[in-house]
Amino acid sequence: MDIILLQRIEKLGTIGDVVTVKDGYARNFLLPQKKALRANEANKKVFEANRERLEKENAERRAEAEKLGEKVEGAEVILIRAASNAGQLYGSVNVRDMVAGLTEQGHDIDKKQVIMGAPIKTIGMHDVTVALHPEVHVTVRANVARSDDEAELQTQGVDVLAQLFEEEQKEIEEQAEANRTDPNLEPGEIPAELLEEGVATPEGTTETEALVEATDHKTEDDDA
Repeated sequence: MDIILLQRIEKLGTIGDVVTVKDGYARNFLLPQKKALRANEANKKVFEANRERLEKENAERRAEAEKLGEKVEGAEVILIRAASNAGQLYGSVNVRDMVAGLTEQGHDIDKKQVIMGAPIKTIGMHDVTVALHPEVHVTVRANVARSDDEAELQTQGVDVLAQLFEEEQKEIEEQAEANRTDPNLEPGEIPAELLEEGVATPEGTTETEALVEATDHKTEDDDA
């Protein structure tokens, strides 16, 4: 379907452009929300007759959005959520959460203006786009943490998720080290205390073979 844009639409064009879009996109989104008109001869004449007024109104709305954007840009919304030790949320942070957080800070933001590709499912600092006008987009931040202390660390620039991973790796390494009888042994070596005292390892005989042989001798002596 051919349409006349009444405002700038990303990846389509700006006000006054005549573009072709899928029928469903036009009927279900652009036309009902008065973002465009069908590009027939009657509508083209109406648009041209009102172009100056429409462009002036658009410029005024853009100026208002730019002023609001100066206040909203960089706002940080702290969201405390339960999460696993790996940083995965037991749930998610969505558009409504961001709108509620921004509203609490005094910003008049509608949920239709918040753009999130998908709900947030991990702790950390996440950038979220707010479209105040088709030509004015600002970025706010979602500070998702398990506690106020974690949120403060993230505000200071600490990557809590990376810190959690490092601590987990350190714990694994410490546990592995504690499970080793002798840290100086090479993989496959037998600890000295397991070798029977006085057992020699003749040239060409491995420690394992010597240990087996010693065990066999001991069994024979016991049987005797």
